[in-house]
Amino acid sequence: MLTSGVGFVGTALSTLYLIALLSLQILWTSRRAAELSPALRYTALLAQACLVYLPLLQFKESWVGLPGFLAGSALVVLRPPYGWITAGLVVVSMAFTQAALSPDQLEPIVYITLSTTLTALLVYGLTWLSTLVTQLHSAREELAKMAVARERLRFARDLHDLLGYNLSAITLKSELTHRLVLKHPARAREELVEILQISRQALADVRAVASGYREMSLDEECVSARSVLAAADVHVRMEADYRDLPVRVSTALATVLREGITNLLRHSKAEFCEISLRQDATTVTITMVNDGVPDDPIDSREDSGPGGSGIHNLSARVVELGGDLVAEFLPRKRFKLCATLPLSLQQDVRDKGKDDDLEPPLRVVS
Repeated sequence: MLTSGVGFVGTALSTLYLIALLSLQILWTSRRAAELSPALRYTALLAQACLVYLPLLQFKESWVGLPGFLAGSALVVLRPPYGWITAGLVVVSMAFTQAALSPDQLEPIVYITLSTTLTALLVYGLTWLSTLVTQLHSAREELAKMAVARERLRFARDLHDLLGYNLSAITLKSELTHRLVLKHPARAREELVEILQISRQALADVRAVASGYREMSLDEECVSARSVLAAADVHVRMEADYRDLPVRVSTALATVLREGITNLLRHSKAEFCEISLRQDATTVTITMVNDGVPDDPIDSREDSGPGGSGIHNLSARVVELGGDLVAEFLPRKRFKLCATLPLSLQQDVRDKGKDDDLEPPLRVVS
């Protein structure tokens, strides 16, 4: 035992040494390690070496199992090949140390050599695993921010393209009407009629941009979804079984897929996502299921009202086409988003979806 035969002072010292070693080892697995300057990193590694080797003079065989942590830290802190050379020197030094402590026994020497090597590799692997997990979370946060930024850029671009000309025309014709209203009232009325038409078109364009109503390729969105999820280290299983779809149906399905991927990146820590697209004689259905939902997921019902965003916007678009959207929280921290659309679109259904001021019947199941 480490504390056997060393007395109270030895026990206290060994406890302090172990606490210091543990603190340094935790440092290498934290985010702060990457923020340290090279001088501080080397100083911390030197301090760890002192805490490993100097107590050997007092505790001897009871302390020979700890230098493996120093070898693993050297692999993390020092660049190749210096890290591997340093780790190798630590292993060799412990073999000679054990040989000096047990000169006539080969088994303890072999055991300490293998134990130090395995401990070093284990510390190195776990430290890099922690670093990779941290980098993965940072990458997923950046992907979510990029998805939001792309959508904002799309919205700004569409507004500029759709409204720039109309607003310029309204401004010019308003100035002209202001000059003609007294001298040529008939001409002023004609200009006002044209201004009204342009205004109505501008309003329709704003609604189109706000709802994202523009033609989108479902095939391209499937490829993009697979690529983005793969970059976020989310395992994807996608089954796409559909044929030629109406343009508005394909666009709506592509929008559901894009919004579902954005919600997955922003509101979950998913490791798996299953996407299926199935078409029968009368309908086509897209289903997305992912894991990693937090314990207190954001309730989509908070985002209410016809002017809401996210899933409620999707619901509005699906209902306009006579379809149905279901958002459901499943057991084992999973989330399911399912949209079903008819293949034959009715004009009265589309008109009702546009003119109805009531909130679309989104179904959210907790």
